[in-house]
Amino acid sequence: MIVTDTADKIKSMEIRGAGRIARAAAEALRDHALSIQPPYTAAFQQEMERAAAILVATRPTAVSLPNAVHMVMNGIGKATTVDEARTGVVQRAEHFIQSSQHAVEKIAEFGARHIRNGDKILTHCNSEVALGCIIEAHRSGKEIEVFATEVRPRNQGLITIRTLNDAGIKTNFIVDSAVRSFINEIDLVVVGADAVTVNGAVVNKIGTSQVAHTAKEARVNMIVAAETYKFAPKTVIGDLITIEERPSSEVLPDDIAKTLPHVRVRNPAFDVTPAEFIDLIITEQGAIPPQMAYVIIREYLGWDIAEFH
Repeated sequence: MIVTDTADKIKSMEIRGAGRIARAAAEALRDHALSIQPPYTAAFQQEMERAAAILVATRPTAVSLPNAVHMVMNGIGKATTVDEARTGVVQRAEHFIQSSQHAVEKIAEFGARHIRNGDKILTHCNSEVALGCIIEAHRSGKEIEVFATEVRPRNQGLITIRTLNDAGIKTNFIVDSAVRSFINEIDLVVVGADAVTVNGAVVNKIGTSQVAHTAKEARVNMIVAAETYKFAPKTVIGDLITIEERPSSEVLPDDIAKTLPHVRVRNPAFDVTPAEFIDLIITEQGAIPPQMAYVIIREYLGWDIAEFH
């Protein structure tokens, strides 16, 4: 089944990165809608809702995933025929995929404007949009240098440095704990986001909050690059974003863990950076201070707050 295969790849992090996860989910729903042949509209809706629930359950922290699913599924209950319902899902999925890809390009364009010639930039984790800003600045002729973290325990930094290397950008690869040692050499921090709350706090790869605190102490500006669909509507009514804790085997192999019966491995995949440690959030709609996050939720996500009550 297309949906379960995609869900497995998202859960195992074969498909990773909030934007890529969201597009993969939209593609899976589109392909599933085209593959099923239910006898009546209610059965089609029920099967699509089941598929949507499977996808949403895979990564609890990446708000892009439920937002993408919501956008694709929005309005399915209003269809009067199976063909109408199927067409709606397919059209909304393709629109989301195209707009998501366009958002990456727009953010890169906007973000590059905030990078100066000669800047040394620190980035943490592997963010499609954060790297887009850096690469676009390089393409525009700016001489820049990047410090990229290792990103334990999954080592996403290896993907980052390969991408930067292929773009011809001078890059330094450092362990996560070395950020404070190099922060005084840094002019700008650019990271991505897995979720942005209504008060402008950012949920991103574990270690981001430490990077942000270190940058604030050193008076280094911090920019977050995030598509509008990474903003979390339910935080408007006080819902907290679940911080995913991944298997202990990512940190400590099971054969070693068995010899340490009194040791418990903790492996949260994300942390929360308070809004006061963030200078700017760059979206495809433009750059905003984190305090304006509510405007994005209200104006661009299409969520009706009444849905939450």
